[in-house]
Amino acid sequence: MSDASQKGDKALKVLRVDSSARAENSTTRKLTESLLSHLSESHDLDITLRNVAEGLPFVSPDWVGANFTDPAERNAEQKKALAQSDALIAEVRAADILVIGVPVYNFGVPAALKAWIDMIARARETFKYTENGPVGLLSGKKAYLVVASGVTEVESGIDYATPYMKHVLGFIGVTDVTVIAAGQQMMDEKASEKAEKSIEALAA
Repeated sequence: MSDASQKGDKALKVLRVDSSARAENSTTRKLTESLLSHLSESHDLDITLRNVAEGLPFVSPDWVGANFTDPAERNAEQKKALAQSDALIAEVRAADILVIGVPVYNFGVPAALKAWIDMIARARETFKYTENGPVGLLSGKKAYLVVASGVTEVESGIDYATPYMKHVLGFIGVTDVTVIAAGQQMMDEKASEKAEKSIEALAA
């Protein structure tokens, strides 16, 4: 676990992001619960839940215009356009640990999760451009990707969800990423059980 988790008796701030369209019988939600239960055995957790499946705004012309306006020069309407994005970024910035449920839909991430990514990946807020290229601004955090699929083998050549999530997290500075995988559930009835065992094997 990253240095951010070694804080003695201080509660670790966890941001849990659910993105499955299933409110019930969701593998990612079930495994996320198990992971948090496992982590809570050795750490006090202060958990914030963000259920992106409930819906988030998409990037719009007004949003883009506001985002590329100098913060000191934004008017009231532009600040309003970025308010949801600002709130989501604040949640990520405050977290020591990110636990993100990633169901694989048609080889990629759900649209709701992509909308969340578009809201939090912002220049000057979570990354910056330098003469040597972009640099993430959210280093020192630990992330867990809880990935589930029906047929796609997780981290195979046709899984575009897991490597994408790793890349995006790395882009904003979160490079300590662990994948909990329950792949090919339609062909492996023990996929979820194997994922549970991998959670149990994690160092607390």
